[in-house]
Amino acid sequence: MRLVLYTGKGGVGKTTTACATALCAAARSRRTLLASADAAHSLGDVLERRLGPRPTPIAACLDALELDARTEMAEHWGRIHDYLVSLLRYQGLEEVVAEELALLPGAEELSTLLGVEEHCRSGRYDLIVLDCAPTDSTLRLLTLPEVARGALRVVLHVQQALSAVVTPLARSLVPIPLPDAAVFRDIDQLLFRKLRALRRRVTAASSTVRLVVTPERMVIDEARRAFTDLALFEIPCDAVIMNRLLPPAAAREAFFHGWGRLQEERRREVEALFAPLPVLPSPLRDDEVTGLEALRAHGEELFGERAPDAILGVAGRVRFARDATGYRIDLPLPHAERAALDVAKIEDELVVRSAGRRRALKLPRRLAALSLASARFERDVLVVRFGAEGTRP
Repeated sequence: MRLVLYTGKGGVGKTTTACATALCAAARSRRTLLASADAAHSLGDVLERRLGPRPTPIAACLDALELDARTEMAEHWGRIHDYLVSLLRYQGLEEVVAEELALLPGAEELSTLLGVEEHCRSGRYDLIVLDCAPTDSTLRLLTLPEVARGALRVVLHVQQALSAVVTPLARSLVPIPLPDAAVFRDIDQLLFRKLRALRRRVTAASSTVRLVVTPERMVIDEARRAFTDLALFEIPCDAVIMNRLLPPAAAREAFFHGWGRLQEERRREVEALFAPLPVLPSPLRDDEVTGLEALRAHGEELFGERAPDAILGVAGRVRFARDATGYRIDLPLPHAERAALDVAKIEDELVVRSAGRRRALKLPRRLAALSLASARFERDVLVVRFGAEGTRP
């Protein structure tokens, strides 16, 4: 099962590109689901169809939906959310306010991903194309399975330890709602089954992000930072779509000559920045691309002989190696800033921080027993070396 996620700065055309990809794949007989994970849905507007949170047939081999975080939360958070609401209502809050405050940070984003995972496991589709929110929201969405699992695991263990001793006694002394075993079972299932499956899904080679850019400085800079953050969390990126390029005929006209030259410079810059990934050019249109026929034609022009569900390019991944000096980890971080990098080993994890993002990388047992010897940033790769057991860097 293939999963393709489109993201980029707001307004660059990622929804149009996602729709064109899905329609192109469906026209080539790939069973395709097109889904929106953006809270401000616009899939229905671009397709000129009314969509809801359940798959709606759009064309042969193509269904579409707009994921509703509240619907997914009701299904996946269940008793956890109900318990939090009852606790807040006990404190005197009105039900509507309690419902809002009971939304845990990141719960809506996680619920959205859990909904995607269910469709991935259904076996009904060969390809799922996900239209994501603008870049920063997408990064938060994709990194949540790893970040949330680590944080919630600590809370769960502490609460379970306290609950085993305190809850039976407390129930007989105070009227405050207390979590029962069913709530802990739901949290445990969320942590150790669902979040682990999500982490495997978003880092699998069959799941890739495609960055959508336009030939504008701020857009390119944001995509470059996103490329670094995706690499930090080992989330594969397989292509860059460059939208709104002037057609060659227009670029030759005197009025557009300077603009065309600037766009060509930025196209070459993008090709260099994101190498070895392919950059797929998409011309500026004389009108909005909406409706099934226009979108299908746009997809055919964009991909040409390429299969829209193919893995179009492969960037570097984390590599564990051993050489003459000992064990090391090579972590590609394209365009990371050396001064913004921080590396530490905490028990059996390697903690890497890059410009505000933090990842705890679980170490193989052999490396977990060694001490951190050095960390160097060389040619866009963070090289971390390990010393003998019991030594200090």
